Amino acid sequence: MNKVLELTDNELIQEFQAGNSRAFDALLDRHQLRIYNTILFMVKDTYLAEDLIQEIFIKIIDNLKQKKYNEEGKFLPWALRISHNFCVDHFRKVKRTPTIKTSDDQDLFEIIKHSDHPADYKMTRAQTHRNIQQLVDLLPEEQREIIVLRHYADLSFKEIAVMTNCSINTALGRMRYGLINLRKMMNERGMTM
Repeated sequence: MNKVLELTDNELIQEFQAGNSRAFDALLDRHQLRIYNTILFMVKDTYLAEDLIQEIFIKIIDNLKQKKYNEEGKFLPWALRISHNFCVDHFRKVKRTPTIKTSDDQDLFEIIKHSDHPADYKMTRAQTHRNIQQLVDLLPEEQREIIVLRHYADLSFKEIAVMTNCSINTALGRMRYGLINLRKMMNERGMTM
């Protein structure tokens, strides 16, 4: 086992892909705390982080077994990117109806015109939420990521800046352009505001 501990990440991955499960254990021991802390930073719940890390490691193992890892010497950033994307997907599934603020700090859903009839209102609102979710998916990745982290994961711009490795001003700018693009797409599709 000591010999396995001396191997580089790439050598451990090659050993694991060749059938040596102890190699993955060593890789896991080496990076588990950093990956867990990243997940915990995003979800702010130790129980949820523990659940998600199990699923994320299964995903990492599957990707390694299918030989989808090809980032020589960059296992940790690759694993952190998988973790980050998995957490973002988790928040999308859990919270399907985010509160999205416009540039003048109004709830986007509250300014969309609805019918006065309660049944119509509920149906229209649900459809509007689905439509906006589809539009968010069409945004450029950097804008979509900021909107999801802000409104689905409820992270502060400071936390988002750390997660995405950009400045707070860059995160704010991406949010602003994301909202502008959402508004533009809504206008193009005839959605009233």
